Amino acid sequence: MASYGVIILAAALDYLIGDPINMTHPVQIMGWVISFLGKLAVKYCHYPVTQRLAGVFLGTILVVGSGAIAQLIVYIAQFGHPFLGIVTQTILLASCFAGKSLRNAATAVLQPLEQGDLSIARSTLSNYVGRDTENLTAPEILRAILETVTENATDGVMAPLFYAILGALLPGVEPVTLAMAYKASSTLDSMIGYKHAPYTYLGWFSARSEDILTWLPCRLHVITLGIIASKPLEVWQMCRRDAIKDPSPNSGWSECSYAAILAVQVGGVNWYRGMEKHKPLLGDPIVPITSQSIYQALQLTRYSFLLWLGVAALLLIVLNK
Repeated sequence: MASYGVIILAAALDYLIGDPINMTHPVQIMGWVISFLGKLAVKYCHYPVTQRLAGVFLGTILVVGSGAIAQLIVYIAQFGHPFLGIVTQTILLASCFAGKSLRNAATAVLQPLEQGDLSIARSTLSNYVGRDTENLTAPEILRAILETVTENATDGVMAPLFYAILGALLPGVEPVTLAMAYKASSTLDSMIGYKHAPYTYLGWFSARSEDILTWLPCRLHVITLGIIASKPLEVWQMCRRDAIKDPSPNSGWSECSYAAILAVQVGGVNWYRGMEKHKPLLGDPIVPITSQSIYQALQLTRYSFLLWLGVAALLLIVLNK
């Protein structure tokens, strides 16, 4: 149960502290590597086939390398002292969870919004979303926050936990190994997994890999949310109705499940660098999105996270891990 203890400690560390300010985060290091290798690939690979191959190389190296390096660091720390190994893995694993960061980001936008300061709310929101925020109304800001919180609940919180638990179940693997590998895949997707130049071909492998790795934890999270809300069939049916319209095989499901539970609707028109983009409507607009809706979404994520921790404990006990 040592591995499970590490997961619990990491979860507690993320809940209490989150990502410390002014400290280099593993995702930052991944970002530097992706940026450097991505620029090299764009510079020297001029054909679709060579860019695709470069994308496969970049994605494989970063995902496998991130997991392997994390496990190596833990083994070195364990060699020094078992307690040092636990502390090291706890800190690394906590960096894979974004629960505290999501809540802090939402609160940072909601506070000026609730005080009626749209200018500061828009400016703060621009730090967390890719859409244009300069002209957003208060309801549009609330929708943007809710969409961000519910989309990232899967790839920023639940999927890393899923892979940490899987790492604890597999012999010879540490929880941080698979969690950090998944985090690398997610970072690759967010940086180069675009369908437009210059990453049209370079990023296809990263985007597709992240979709595949997130598929199962996303569906499990949707089911878990439905169980927590005592309406699993209704949530699943609404996702089957609306989420399949979203071009992403996962973000639509994640957002739609929360929309179904909260009785709100997300999606609609967004603007990116002056270009209008329509996102499919997810859920029914039974009630308007409010600050309370966002806090409820954050709480639902926390309940799902805790439920998974409980299920993981039972699995590890049954398997005598």
